[in-house]
Amino acid sequence: MEFNILEWFKAVFLGLVEGITEWLPISSTGHMILVDEFIRMDISEEFKALFLVVIQLGAILAVVVLYFKRLWPFSAKEKYFICKDKFSMWFKIFVACIPAGLIGVLFDDAIDALLMKPLVVVVTLILYGVLFIVLEKKKIGDHPRVQSIDDLTYKDALLIGIFQLLALIPGTSRSGATIIGGMLIGCARPVAAEFTFFLAVPVMAGASLIKSVKFGVENGFSFSGNEAMMLVTGMVVAFIVSIVVIRFLMSYIRKHDFVVFGWYRIILGLILLGYFCF
Repeated sequence: MEFNILEWFKAVFLGLVEGITEWLPISSTGHMILVDEFIRMDISEEFKALFLVVIQLGAILAVVVLYFKRLWPFSAKEKYFICKDKFSMWFKIFVACIPAGLIGVLFDDAIDALLMKPLVVVVTLILYGVLFIVLEKKKIGDHPRVQSIDDLTYKDALLIGIFQLLALIPGTSRSGATIIGGMLIGCARPVAAEFTFFLAVPVMAGASLIKSVKFGVENGFSFSGNEAMMLVTGMVVAFIVSIVVIRFLMSYIRKHDFVVFGWYRIILGLILLGYFCF
């Protein structure tokens, strides 16, 4: 097998884009569509669909590494080795996963066929960009009711999960939808962001598993050497970049609001609108 250096560089770049856009509320889908217009990978459509989802595993691993102590629910110091507060948090995460899990499994292919279109991405980029700016101008997040994840109720978790349904529309941004939802129900910005990170672990892992199984059933779990190299490269780059981006975002939102991300979304949406329409 001949090593394809050009495809390797493309995998590096896509891992970079994934690591940045998955956690910032600016829509990884919108960026991937834009990147795909200019940097086309020499792979099948089936493998590309798998690649774009599986590299998210690198981003998930970054959350697990950074927040391992917050996520691991067992401890030798606790009675019965169980940390009740962490188990409670995981139950809240499970509750928040239910809406998108049900709809995603039942209608994933239909949603992609109907909504994975440039115009839909453009509209949602701009719409949620405006929404971020409006919410911040109204000082929605300045007097939060929920100051930590422990303060979240199961009702709060379910409401955030319902907001996550909006992310099934391409261009919305999963992190953007859940952060907006969290702020609207009274979460402080850092709490909304952290819960978004934790919620991503089962959601994105599940999506990667479904896509992997689907690809395997249709293609016999067969990869070329180049394809395997691209998957590993994309995941590793997404992991490293995600570490940096998550740390940046948590530091940033403790002192700043989301207005800059709103304007970025609007500008990107207008650029995409101009590109696809003219």
